Amino acid sequence: MEYAIIGGGICGLSTALALEQIGVDYQLFERAPELTVVGAGIWLAPNALQALDYFGVLEQLKQNGNPIHRVSLCTADLKVLLVIPQTEIEDTFGEATLAIHRARLQQVLYQALPPEKVHLGKAFAKYEVLGSEAVRVHFEDGTSIETKYLLGADGLRSRVRQQLFPKSIIRNAQQCCWRGMAEEDLEEEFEHWGLELWGDRIRFGFSKTGPKEVYWFAVATTDFEGDKGRKQKLLEGFSTFHPRVSRLIEATPEHKTLRNDISDLKPIRQWHQGHICLLGDAAHATTPNMGQGGAQAIEDAYHLAQTMGQFPTGPSFEAFQRNRQPKVNTIVKRSWTTGKMAHWKYGQDLRNQLLKAMPTKLMAKRMETMYRL
Repeated sequence: MEYAIIGGGICGLSTALALEQIGVDYQLFERAPELTVVGAGIWLAPNALQALDYFGVLEQLKQNGNPIHRVSLCTADLKVLLVIPQTEIEDTFGEATLAIHRARLQQVLYQALPPEKVHLGKAFAKYEVLGSEAVRVHFEDGTSIETKYLLGADGLRSRVRQQLFPKSIIRNAQQCCWRGMAEEDLEEEFEHWGLELWGDRIRFGFSKTGPKEVYWFAVATTDFEGDKGRKQKLLEGFSTFHPRVSRLIEATPEHKTLRNDISDLKPIRQWHQGHICLLGDAAHATTPNMGQGGAQAIEDAYHLAQTMGQFPTGPSFEAFQRNRQPKVNTIVKRSWTTGKMAHWKYGQDLRNQLLKAMPTKLMAKRMETMYRL
């Protein structure tokens, strides 16, 4: 085996598709015994869509999601503060942002792969370097495989990274996030509109992902969990927001509302060592404030394949990292800063004025840089 990919999430599946495109031998190993319907929604920005087009799955994804032609930051009562240009972006890259359920994204990626190359129920335990030419991968079920190269695509809490770089640090942003899929029809004005509403140290975002399906997320510096139940606490916490917010929370079954603490990976200097390389969140997990976590994982897969094409005698993980790290580190830093600014305790009026005063050309230039592969 030439490449073993650890992790069957967005990054691992994308990496497998990228290697499939260039005819490289690989096998993918995922700890879950089956790929079930998990998670909520995701916004796939044009950079991710360009890579997914290269993987050959874009048209199928479009049939399973909803295009977003307008993206805005707003006040809690839905007054627009900042418009993130989309028309120019679509003209430049030929694609709009796509809102889709994560489970449908994962299924499309999974089904595009040869089933014999994907192994479920294989939880990574550790690796063992065998000289300079091979790596043995051990799984929790007692089995092992030998591979020439090991790719760690196993997320923020990557076990591959924990062994490779044990001093890496996961940072807690001191913010809680709830995500849900509401069984609801949106008014026509929201059909292709992605919004994020900022209030007093709380925020709420939403967009349509399909017929009678709306993805939403809520973020707060205070945990809303309590005796009254998750839904009731969220309704109380966001009671001062636009009425559409409460309707979305109400339309979501409580057991389908997910909660997690927002964290990222403190940037690490190296993503690789010898025949082992980290990808996606395992290498550079970011907070979700730029909507680029999944996109950067997909970009990694695309650029790894491109790098392999430039070095036919073997992969240059160093060249891959050199190409990707500056952009990724910028996104990680901006996302962390944006998350802090969104939850300022003081100076919220000044923050809103700054957002409204931001030049459209400057925002368009930033978006174009981020969306270019």
